[in-house]
Amino acid sequence: MMKFFGSIKKKVQLSSSPSFDRSESSSIIKGAGSSSSILTPPNAPGYCIRCKDLGKLHKAASVGDLERVQHHLQYKKHDLDKRDKEHRQLHVIRAKDMVTKDQGWRHASTTIFVSLPETPLHLACANGYPDVVSLLVARKCKLNIQDSENRSPLIKAVQCQQEECATILLENKAETNLMDINKNTALHYAACGRNVSLVNKLIEHKANIEAQNKDGLTPLLLAVTENNPEMVATLLKKGADVNASDKLQRTALMLAVGGKPIGIVSLLLQHDVDLSRQDIYGLTAEEYATCSGYSIHHELISRYKIQKNLNKPIFPETSCPERISAIKFS
Repeated sequence: MMKFFGSIKKKVQLSSSPSFDRSESSSIIKGAGSSSSILTPPNAPGYCIRCKDLGKLHKAASVGDLERVQHHLQYKKHDLDKRDKEHRQLHVIRAKDMVTKDQGWRHASTTIFVSLPETPLHLACANGYPDVVSLLVARKCKLNIQDSENRSPLIKAVQCQQEECATILLENKAETNLMDINKNTALHYAACGRNVSLVNKLIEHKANIEAQNKDGLTPLLLAVTENNPEMVATLLKKGADVNASDKLQRTALMLAVGGKPIGIVSLLLQHDVDLSRQDIYGLTAEEYATCSGYSIHHELISRYKIQKNLNKPIFPETSCPERISAIKFS
C-alpha cells in the first residue's frame, strides 16, 4: 500500500501545465515560436526566423520600422496578408541518417524545405510594435489569419505578453476563441502569465473561460499549475468553474494540493468545491493531500468540510487580495 501511494505521490507532483519552447538566440528575430502545449517563460518566446528568410515587408514589421512598412504598403498593397517566404531551408537530422559509433553518434544533416507561414501582423504582434499593428489593422489586414501552429495574431500577442498589441486587436473585434494546434486559446496563454489586466480584457471580449486545451486544461487549471494565486483569484472572481477537470479528471484542488503550500488551496476552498470528485485512478483531493506530504493541505480540507457542514465560509469578510496575503504559507 505504501509503495502504491508513493507512486501516486510522484504523479500528483508532476506539473500538468503545457510545455513551451523557452529557448532564445541572439542571432534571430524573436517573436513567439515553437511550443508543444502552453507556456510561461520570463521573456515570451519568439518566431525563430533569420533576417534573410524575410521579405521586405515582413522584415520591416518584425523590427517595428513603421516608415518602411508604410512605404512598402503604398506600392505593394497585395502584400498586406502575404505569408513570409513560401519555403525555408532547414538542416535537419533524420533517423535513417544516424549511425552509432563507439565514441557516440555521427549524423548526416539533410536539407529539406518547410512552409512556416507568418504574416506581417503576426510578427509585429509577437515583437510588440503597436504602431505597426495599428497601421496594418487600419489597412484592413486579416485579423484572424493563422500561422503554421494555427496561432492568430491575437494569440501571438498574448503569448508574448504584448498587451498593447492585443488591445488593438480586441478593440477591432479579433476573434478571442480561436485555438492553436494544441487547442490553446489566447486566454490559456494569458492565464500562464502574470498580467491580470490582459486576462480581464480577454474575458470582457467574450473569451471562453472554460475552454479546454488538448490536455483538458482550462485557464484556471493552468493558473493552478503555474502556482499563481493572483491569477487563480482573478479567474475564480470571473466565474471560472472550480470543479472543472482535465483529461485525467483532476480538479484544480487536486492539482493544487500536489504542490508547495502557497495559498492556492485556501483560495479554491472559498468556493463550492466538490470533495467527492475522483480522478481516473479513483483518488479524491483529500487523498492527493495525504500523498503530497504537506499536512497544511490536509488540515485546510478538513476545516473546509467542517465549515461546509455548518454552512459557514472560511474567510467571510476578506477580499481576494487579503486572502492571498493571509494564507501564503512558507
